[in-house]
Amino acid sequence: MGKKLCGTNYPLSIAFIVVNEFCERFSYYGMRAVLTLYFVNYLHWDRDLSTAIYHAFTSLCYFTPVLGALIADSWLGKFKTIIYLSIVYVIGHVVKSVGAIPTVGDTSIALSMVGLILIAFGTGGIKPSVAAFGGDQFEPEQVVETRKFFSIFYMAINAGSVLSMIVTPILRGDVKCFGDDCYALAFGVPAVLMVAALVVFISGSGMYKKVPPEGNILMDVCKCIGFAIKNRFRSSKHDVKRKHWLDWAEEKYSKRLIQEIKMVLRVLTLYLPLPMFWALFDQQGSRWTLQATRMNMAMMLNALLILIFVPIFDFIIYPLVGLCRKSVVEPAGPGESLVQVYNLMEGDLSLSLPVPASDPLKMLISSFQVSENIVAARFEDVMANNVNIAWQIPQYVLITVGEVMFSVTSLEFSYSQAPANMKSVLQAGWLLTVAFGNVIVLIVAEGGGLEQWAEFVLFACLLVAVCIIFSIMAYFYTYVDPSQLDKLYQQDAAKGESEDELKMTEKMTKL
Repeated sequence: MGKKLCGTNYPLSIAFIVVNEFCERFSYYGMRAVLTLYFVNYLHWDRDLSTAIYHAFTSLCYFTPVLGALIADSWLGKFKTIIYLSIVYVIGHVVKSVGAIPTVGDTSIALSMVGLILIAFGTGGIKPSVAAFGGDQFEPEQVVETRKFFSIFYMAINAGSVLSMIVTPILRGDVKCFGDDCYALAFGVPAVLMVAALVVFISGSGMYKKVPPEGNILMDVCKCIGFAIKNRFRSSKHDVKRKHWLDWAEEKYSKRLIQEIKMVLRVLTLYLPLPMFWALFDQQGSRWTLQATRMNMAMMLNALLILIFVPIFDFIIYPLVGLCRKSVVEPAGPGESLVQVYNLMEGDLSLSLPVPASDPLKMLISSFQVSENIVAARFEDVMANNVNIAWQIPQYVLITVGEVMFSVTSLEFSYSQAPANMKSVLQAGWLLTVAFGNVIVLIVAEGGGLEQWAEFVLFACLLVAVCIIFSIMAYFYTYVDPSQLDKLYQQDAAKGESEDELKMTEKMTKL
């Protein structure tokens, strides 16, 4: 047993992981807080192009976790993967900061894009490993502690987000570089925080429980699925029909691997409708930011509300939901709160109010010329910055309630439903829902040609439909305890297979 944290039952090692996550999220969200404004005001791109590039970058940040999971589970292990890709992350921040220095001239765009690509590979590569690595620090019987850890972990994410979205806009606007907004400093401070995150993580090296990589598991999964499909079409005409299409891989692959793949595929199938939530949610950094620039102040409301709502839901709402289950003999299993709270997914429905048309002001611009004392005057109608940003508060509250129920439980769910050697793979699958959500926004922003209010209504209606579909899917989902599968196969290795137990496991993992 390792050292405990301040007399609690939590391992001391998670303190380093949580602080690392706080610094890394400060780094990421601090950079992203001013990214859209950097595109519009510094690179002088139009709003649609800025939105498209912003969401292309965000989607890349969530596609690269697949690569990170492959490296972690198959080659380096989670610990080394986090360290090496964090170094890539730091380099990306430095390049991005240099690209924002006015004196670099025409290379600004090239340096900015290279920096963003490196940041995307760095942050995306470590995403599936950090949460799973934190979960690895707990013993299998520490179910309650693991669940609380993911709530604390998510609060650290949003604490870093809140602080970064206060600091970096101030650095951009209040500090001047070469007579203009100081984007170089706004991007440089997140780089320093990423260095701090790396140092903190390495400092806890001697306390971590480091699970060695299990081999090229992702390739084994792909090969097993490919063989099952090929064997099914090749042999189905003259062989007896099998219960599950993956069972056609039994000639080449072990039953254990096949059952584990069934577990992963069941969860990934459940994730299919979820990108629409992220399509709406991540517009906070693009469309909502641009909307807020037309108002009279700036706010970082979502992350602040997360810090308020996570404890409320964790210590009040969820226990009350648990009281409603008194008639159920079996207690809620790991991750079970996910499907329960997804019945409340209407909280995800954030109806973004279109900016009310403000009364135009008449602005008189006079230029005086010597010629015959003529005064040239030009009149313009301009949008007044007098719409209070409080109009955005209801949509932030709604989407934050949805995020608390959605993201915290999803982190726990992805971990609890994954076999031991596929936890990072399933975490990466969860993060892919964010990537595809941003692809949806990218397509609508560049190809839809809709007015902003129409876009918001479209996304809201699509999310209502997704809520209904997902609620139906969640209702029929059957929970699996991967540790029971491990015990079953350990027993099988010692005394032969138990047919009844194996059939029960196959029934639980049936798609």
